[in-house]
Amino acid sequence: MFYTIDILGTIAFAISGVLVAFNKKMDLFGILIIAFVTAVGGGTLRDLLIGDTPVSWMRDITYTYVILTSAVFAIIFRSKINYLRTSLFLFDTIGIGLYTLVGIEKGINAELHPIICIALGTMTASFGGVIRDILCNEIPVIFRKEIYATACILGGITYFLLNELPIKTNIVFVIAGIVVIATRLLAVKFKIALPNIYKE
Repeated sequence: MFYTIDILGTIAFAISGVLVAFNKKMDLFGILIIAFVTAVGGGTLRDLLIGDTPVSWMRDITYTYVILTSAVFAIIFRSKINYLRTSLFLFDTIGIGLYTLVGIEKGINAELHPIICIALGTMTASFGGVIRDILCNEIPVIFRKEIYATACILGGITYFLLNELPIKTNIVFVIAGIVVIATRLLAVKFKIALPNIYKE
């Protein structure tokens, strides 16, 4: 199930990368690069940091095929996709919830401290977007007021707290993922943001 959702998340992130590249009026090569780094950037950085090489998308060519197909789809149907931004946002939000947990599990398997595991989960979920924004000459979303990485961190904390209770691992996964997703959705819906330390 996680593999299937991972693939679906890859599709969503690749398409969102294409949309950003279009806004920057990049050429075809630029569009493909942005789609690729958005989809697998976070997982690549995570795998490199924990020494899990070759990284996951290099071991499984399916990811490359999925990204290329998604990018071509987005290019052909870009005028229609613009109407699906809300759906893509929801899918992206579900994706960061799942990728946070995937990163945490990778950290646990590497026998790392819980704080480092949470950092890996946050990195997996959000650093593809960081790399994308840097390449597109934008300040990454997670470094601005918008609640994004904070949602991943809250989900990670929830995961480790629930693990101390007599609850099945599958249920812990579901609850922690819901915390990430719900935090992100509520923050956007009610325009909740981290405090701005700079005076206007």
